[in-house]
Amino acid sequence: MQYHTTHRQSLLKTVILWISFTLVPLALSAQNFKLNNGEGEVKVTGTSTLHDWEEVAEQKSGTIVLDNTGELPKISSLKFIVESESLKSGKGAMDKNTYKALETKDYKEIVFELKSVKSISPVTSASNKYKVVATGSLTIAGSTNTIDLPFNLTIHEGKILLEGKKGLKMTDYKIEPPKALLGTITTGDEIEVHYNTVWK
Repeated sequence: MQYHTTHRQSLLKTVILWISFTLVPLALSAQNFKLNNGEGEVKVTGTSTLHDWEEVAEQKSGTIVLDNTGELPKISSLKFIVESESLKSGKGAMDKNTYKALETKDYKEIVFELKSVKSISPVTSASNKYKVVATGSLTIAGSTNTIDLPFNLTIHEGKILLEGKKGLKMTDYKIEPPKALLGTITTGDEIEVHYNTVWK
């Protein structure tokens, strides 16, 4: 009887230890990184009937949760935010037209939020660098669409770098391309978002 009791207690301790050792690494493996606003750049480029243009986002934030213990990194969440009125072109009149088109009084932020990772594969020419296509919801001026966001992901010295570009159409988000000088200058519907961001 005593043998069975001792054996049961020993077995219970073994099970508890096994659970502790297997679950703790799982909890610790996923790391949370925050976007560093002071490093990297996010800019929007486009065309007009007069000249090409670009606007740089001065305020950006976000978080990414990533597990890098396996053969390929696993991204469990990604949220990326740009403050609409932080987009600056260096020209006040153009910025004013942009904010009007984006309805920034009602919609303060442009937000991308991950739904799933469509694909991830290593870049053979570099270590700890991967090509990723993330599917998520992009909200601009109150309209939300599901998009595929491509980027290169690099893990280096405790930091994550996300780099890529994505073409969009303003009208897909119910935005009328801004006009200037009584409509004589019109911006093109197609824009491109370039992102080179650092997460720590």
